[in-house]
Amino acid sequence: MRSIKKDFFGNQVLTDINFTLGAGEVLGLCGENGAGKSTLMKILFGMDVIRETGGYEGEILINGEKAVFNTPFDALKAGIGMVHQEFSLIPGFTATENILLNREPQKRNVVSQIFGERLNTLDYKEMDRRSEEAIKKMGVEIDAKMVISSMPVGHKQFTEIARELSKDRLKLLILDEPTAVLTEKEADALLASIRGMSAQGISVIFITHRLHEILAVCDKVVVMRDGQVVRDVPAQETSVDDITRWMVGRDVQSGSAAVEAKAEQPDAKTIMSIKNLWVDMPGETVRDVSLDIRDGEILGIGGLAGQGKLGIPNGVMGLYQAGGTVVFNGQEIPLNNPRRCLDSSLAFVSEDRREVGLLLDETLEWNVAFPAMQIQNKFLKKLLGGAVKWRDEKAIHAVTQKYIDQLQIKCTSSKQNARELSGGNQQKVCLAKAFALEPKFLFVSEPTRGIDVGAKALVLDALKQFNRESGVTVVMISSELEELRQTCDRIAIISGGQVAGILPAAASSEEFGLLMVSKVI
Repeated sequence: MRSIKKDFFGNQVLTDINFTLGAGEVLGLCGENGAGKSTLMKILFGMDVIRETGGYEGEILINGEKAVFNTPFDALKAGIGMVHQEFSLIPGFTATENILLNREPQKRNVVSQIFGERLNTLDYKEMDRRSEEAIKKMGVEIDAKMVISSMPVGHKQFTEIARELSKDRLKLLILDEPTAVLTEKEADALLASIRGMSAQGISVIFITHRLHEILAVCDKVVVMRDGQVVRDVPAQETSVDDITRWMVGRDVQSGSAAVEAKAEQPDAKTIMSIKNLWVDMPGETVRDVSLDIRDGEILGIGGLAGQGKLGIPNGVMGLYQAGGTVVFNGQEIPLNNPRRCLDSSLAFVSEDRREVGLLLDETLEWNVAFPAMQIQNKFLKKLLGGAVKWRDEKAIHAVTQKYIDQLQIKCTSSKQNARELSGGNQQKVCLAKAFALEPKFLFVSEPTRGIDVGAKALVLDALKQFNRESGVTVVMISSELEELRQTCDRIAIISGGQVAGILPAAASSEEFGLLMVSKVI
């Protein structure tokens, strides 16, 4: 890509971008949220949004020849595939049907031989074979016959990747934050798959905020900041600290910072008591969780992939079928009833921000204010004792701007649609929406997933401030143990679908590690 420039309505987002990529080479593309990575890849893939907003300057050369991609179909014909941050799957179709969509093998029959190929039937046996082959290339196990709407978010991501790998002419695969929604085990499998693609001569552009993955799998690293390339170096000649500094233009405190020892408050009252909870969530094991959460604390929930940590908030909040008993503030909360949870002043920031967390085609103002408006009648003006209600636009704008400033959400204005933000900024909008509810109790699942190193501390500090100043009890579920240790008062480790143990945040990593691999009987 040579001298690439792009602006959106006068806002310059890319300035003179240059880089080259060899056959079979893996390029790691790094940068803070809003640095321009996704926009650059949309140009390379010929996305409609680029053409509809005035196109771009510069040129793309494939095998030394200038290429113009007016649509994604042009890019696909040239052998370029892309897995986007946002899923583009049909929820009611199976994984196999999505993987081979519009490329289904067909069988001729007596009727189609007479009346034409439009009456051919699908060759389901061959479809199964091709989808299984694509899935096998990734080295992971997903149920090819499962309907997308029933899948955990990680399996949806693998379905997207398998769809690209099933294409015969694939020469270059763009992976935009593919591991952001994956568990540790799934991410390792994907990295192995990327190495396999490279060995077959397929080039890969790999965008991720997990910088250790960049160093583990990439041949070279391109770092972007504020729409410009600030570094283009071989991966073996750099480090996580170097990349971090180039990305944010300053030194960022390492995740291994000392954990503060916090005073235990064992006499604090129990605000939520979970007894014998089981949850039927694909990819998660929640068999028999019993847990008491203290009023005003930040409780961390950690554990290895698939052991049940993500299933707990999803089950309590009614997103998946669950059983057991949940008592909040002395009152039993009925399971499988999300509205009753919200009415009881509970809130949830899901790990699946696009499917559960956001109204992508609505403004930031509508995203932040709508739940509080719907559930609590906030941000409304009333007449005749509430018989007539209408939106308080001034209050809606004020609350949205408050969280844009506090969370440093990069946007053109509070009127911008959520879909137009980078993934990390969308995550911040999910937090703002929960904060606007002013709940008594907040579940926040993987709050820093897909957020760059410069923004992680900001989000974690915002959670601590929300807990401290508003007195809100927070339960934070995360795959990042060090983040839990720096943020939480106590940490519960889930293993085999049960609580293996609860330790103070200041306990050693070794103690937490032993709990993670323990077998609960």
